[in-house]
Amino acid sequence: MGLQGYLRSHLSICALLLSSSASAFYLPGVAPTTYKENDKVPLYVNHLTPALSDKDSQLHSVLSYEYYHDAFHFCRPEGGGKDVSESLGSILFGDRISTSPFELTMMKNETCKRLCDEQKIDQRSAKFVNRRIWQHYNLNWLIDGLPAGQPYTDPSTNTDFTLRGFPLGSVDKEQKAVLNNHYDIVINYHDAGKGQYRVVGVLVVPSSRADSAQDCGNAKSEQTLTLSEEGENPVTWTYGVYWIPSSTAWAVRWDSYLHVFDPKIHWFSLINSSVIVVFLCGMVGAILIRALKKDIARYNKLESFALDDLSGTNGHAEDDVQEDSGWKLVHGDVFRTPKNPLLLSVFLGTGSQLFVMVGTTITFALLGFLSPSNRGSLGTVMVLLYTIFGFIGGYVSARVYKTFGGEAWKRNIALTPTMVPSIVFATFFLLNLFLWAKQSSGAVPFTTMLVILGIWFVISVPLSFAGSWMGFRHAPVNPPVRVNQIPRQIPPSTTYLRPFPSMALVGILPFGAIFVELYFIMNNMWFGKVYYMFGFLFLCYAIMIITTAAVTVLLVYFLLCAENYHWQWRAFSTAGASAGYVFANALLYWISKLSFGSFTSGVLYVGYSLLVSFLFFILTGTIGFFSAWMFVQRIYSSIKID
Repeated sequence: MGLQGYLRSHLSICALLLSSSASAFYLPGVAPTTYKENDKVPLYVNHLTPALSDKDSQLHSVLSYEYYHDAFHFCRPEGGGKDVSESLGSILFGDRISTSPFELTMMKNETCKRLCDEQKIDQRSAKFVNRRIWQHYNLNWLIDGLPAGQPYTDPSTNTDFTLRGFPLGSVDKEQKAVLNNHYDIVINYHDAGKGQYRVVGVLVVPSSRADSAQDCGNAKSEQTLTLSEEGENPVTWTYGVYWIPSSTAWAVRWDSYLHVFDPKIHWFSLINSSVIVVFLCGMVGAILIRALKKDIARYNKLESFALDDLSGTNGHAEDDVQEDSGWKLVHGDVFRTPKNPLLLSVFLGTGSQLFVMVGTTITFALLGFLSPSNRGSLGTVMVLLYTIFGFIGGYVSARVYKTFGGEAWKRNIALTPTMVPSIVFATFFLLNLFLWAKQSSGAVPFTTMLVILGIWFVISVPLSFAGSWMGFRHAPVNPPVRVNQIPRQIPPSTTYLRPFPSMALVGILPFGAIFVELYFIMNNMWFGKVYYMFGFLFLCYAIMIITTAAVTVLLVYFLLCAENYHWQWRAFSTAGASAGYVFANALLYWISKLSFGSFTSGVLYVGYSLLVSFLFFILTGTIGFFSAWMFVQRIYSSIKID
C-alpha cells in the first residue's frame, strides 16, 4: 500500500464554509474537478465497514474488510484492482481505496449494465457474506472524492441528509440474509457553465435480484438473492447510472454529509460545563484568595514579631497572633524531590508534547485546514505534529528533571522520546496482529509500520534530544524557600485526602466537562459518520483544562494544609484520574451501543480504549501537575522565611 500522498499539501483553497454554529468552518483541501459531457468519471471502492443495526440500534463488529476480499467475489477491473495512493492518516484509520470496473460517463444514463461475468460463490464464502449481512456491513465508494451514501432523515429534527455507505444486504421477514447485487447510482451534478459539470452529490440505491441479468431493469422485482450455505451460488453484479441536475454549488456539496445529531444537547452540555467551570473557579478563588491572603498576612506578621522579639521591642503584640499552622509548617519540605523523579519527568515531558499537539490540531481543525474532503488529514497532522513537538517534550522533561535534582541525565534523554511511544507502539502492534489474523482492512501494513518507526527515529528522537540538551543547559527553577535536611513527619490524612478517594472526587469533574462531546466523537468514530464540530470540541478542551487546573490546585492546597508535602505525584495522578472515567465510559458505551459477536472485536475495543485512556491520563496529569507547581511556587514566594 503506497504512502506517496501522506505529505501532500493543500494546493488550493476553493471555498470557506461554516461547519457549525460554534464558529467552526472548513476549507476543502482539493480543487474542484470539472467534467465535460461524455468524460469518464472514476468510481473508487473503499473498505466494507460495520454499521448500526436498525433492529437493535447496536454495532455488532469493529472489523473492516477490503472490498476485494476473496469471499465477497465482487467484480474486479481488468488486471485487478489497483491501489490508490492515500495519506498516512487514511491508512492508519483503515481506508483501502482501489480502482473499480464501474464505467461512469458524464451525462450518460445507464438503466442496466453488467459489471462482469457471472460469479460463483462457494459454501464457505456464502457463510462469510451472510454473516457480514447479519452484522449490517456497508459498502463504501468514492466518486469525485464524495462518499457514496444513502438518504436518511433525522427523526428528532426531521432533517434530510446523506449517510455515508450503503448496505451489503438485508435480512428479510423470514430472517434470511439477502445479498444486494444491483446498484442504482444517482449522481447529482452542477452546471458550471460552458458545457462544464461538477459532481455535487452521490446516492446509491442497492437492491437484491435473483437473476439480475434478466431482471436488471425491473425495479419492482420481488425475487431476491439469498446465498445458500449448502452449495454453489451463481451471482451476477449489475448497476445503473442516473445523472440529475442540481442547484447545489460545488463549494457546499459536503453540507449534506455534515449533519449534527441533537444540536441542543451540544449547547446544553457546553452551557452546563461553562456554568460548572465558573462556579468552580469562583469557589476556588474565594477559598484560596481569602484564606491565603489572611494566612500570608498573618505569617508575615509573625516573622516581623519574631524579629522584634529578638530586639526586645515586640511587647505583648505576639499574644494576638497564633502560632504557625497549616501549609507554612511544611515550607522546608514542600520542594523536596519526589519519589521516582525520572519517571515523573518523562511523563511530564510526554504530557507537554501531547498537550501542545492536541491544542494545535484542534485549532487547525477549527480554522478549517483539516477538511473532511481531504481524507485522513486529521490523522496525518496529529502524527506529524506529535513528531515535530518532540523538541518540547525533551525540553520540559530535562528542565523538570534538573529542577528535581536528578543526576541520571543520560537516562532522562533516552527515555523521554522512547518510553511512552514504545508502550503505545507495542500495544498498537499487538492489536494489529489480531486484525492481520482476521484479514481485516483495518490492519496497518508492515511497510506503514516501518514508515512510522522511521519518522519516529529520524525526526522525533533527534528533536527530543535537542530539546533535552537545551533543557539541561538552562538553570533549574529555584524554589523560593530552602529545603530542610531532615524530612518532616506527615500526620494521618482524613478520608477524602487519601489517594483513591481524592482521585475519585477530583477526576470526575474534568471528565464531566467533556463526556457529552466524547459520546458524539465515539458515535462518529464507530458508526462511520463525519465529525466536524470542532468549535464545540475546542471549547470543551479549554473547559477541561481550566477544570483540571482548578480542582488540582484546590486539592493541593487542602493537602498542604493537612501538612502533607508529597504533592507532586498526587497532583499528577489525581488530575489524571479522569482517564479512569474515560475508560469506564467506554465500557458503558460497549454495553449500551455495541454487541460484539467475536472475541477479537472485544479485545480490539478494550485495547484501543485502554490506549486512549492511558494517553488521556498523561495529558490531564501534566495539566494538573504544572497548575499545582505554579500555585505552590506562588504562595511560598509570598511569605517571609528566616
